[in-house]
Amino acid sequence: MTNPLNIEINTLGGSPTSLGAYDGNAILLVNVASKCGLTPQYTALEQLAKDYADRGLTVVGVPCNQFMGQEPGTAEEIETFCSTTYGVSFPLLEKIEVNGEGRHPLYAEVTKAADAEGAAGDVQWNFEKFLLAPDGTVANRFRPTTVPDAPEVVAAIEAVLPK
Repeated sequence: MTNPLNIEINTLGGSPTSLGAYDGNAILLVNVASKCGLTPQYTALEQLAKDYADRGLTVVGVPCNQFMGQEPGTAEEIETFCSTTYGVSFPLLEKIEVNGEGRHPLYAEVTKAADAEGAAGDVQWNFEKFLLAPDGTVANRFRPTTVPDAPEVVAAIEAVLPK
């Protein structure tokens, strides 16, 4: 099994990186979209990012346009929307595909993890959340309608925080 921390991906600005850039932190990886009914989850994601930054959590957003074209923007449009509408300060990666033949290798790896019901495989919709422990293992998977500040998400985050 490939460690998700070692898989190369670009930042939203186009610079090469990997989740290993947040080495030693727990990571909440979320496929995001600007024109989705779940888009207001950005507010709770930003709050989690602020509340837990000093304890070793990094929230990482990954724009995806695979679900009814709900993330049609360019990198610049996505960046502007997120920062001006929701005050997003957490890192955003390049827009990728999370399902299908064009699935990014990062999502090919994390989607092997099962959710609380034991289901692995394809991402169901925008705002599906993968909680990675500091060593890169997927500790939990939360489906899109589970809000980022739900008690079970917060408890899972607290269980894997390095500090």
